[in-house]
Amino acid sequence: MGMFSRMTDIVQANLNAMLDKAEDPEKVIRLIIQEMEETLVEIRSEAAKYIAQQKLFQRQQEKFQLEADSWMKKAELAMSKGKEDLARSALQEKQKYSEQATAVNDQLAQVEELLTNLQDDTSRLQSKLSEARSKQKALANRKQSATVRLKAKAVEHSNKIENAMARFEQYEQRIDNLEAQVEAYDLTARNDDNDTSLNAQFRELTANDDIDKELAELKQKYAA
Repeated sequence: MGMFSRMTDIVQANLNAMLDKAEDPEKVIRLIIQEMEETLVEIRSEAAKYIAQQKLFQRQQEKFQLEADSWMKKAELAMSKGKEDLARSALQEKQKYSEQATAVNDQLAQVEELLTNLQDDTSRLQSKLSEARSKQKALANRKQSATVRLKAKAVEHSNKIENAMARFEQYEQRIDNLEAQVEAYDLTARNDDNDTSLNAQFRELTANDDIDKELAELKQKYAA
């Protein structure tokens, strides 16, 4: 396929219709972008050749026009000196260069028209390329979002989560039991401490009674 034919197809392409018909839209849009980028490279290369031709034709046209003007001045000089034959010869040379300048001017016009068409096509193609890149990015974002959501849904409905939650509840129950045992020990210890305190007070009372009794016996003995 020639460059201009391919470029026309791309510029006129309806990207949405192409994607709707594609089995793999992501692959199609990637190929479209690649095709556009390659075509733009070829267009720039072709445009460079036309620009070089344009500059060459401009130089040639200027040269031929200068020659024609020069021979016109010579013809005028010859006529002013009364040399009609010489003036005729000068006009013939002038006509030759004028014809060459006209021919080159026609070629220059054709090249400039081609360059204008290339610029227009390039502008439209770049617009299509921007559209394709936007669609590629949108497709990639949608695919990434769908993939993540699908993974989340798969995890959400996985038996692993249910099993993990059940095991978590079992661990939680075991911890509750351990904490209950600790609280039971603390309660028992407090009761033991209370019992010990009461017994100590009664023993102290009994001990004081014994001391008072012995002290009274001593007082009675030595008082006698």
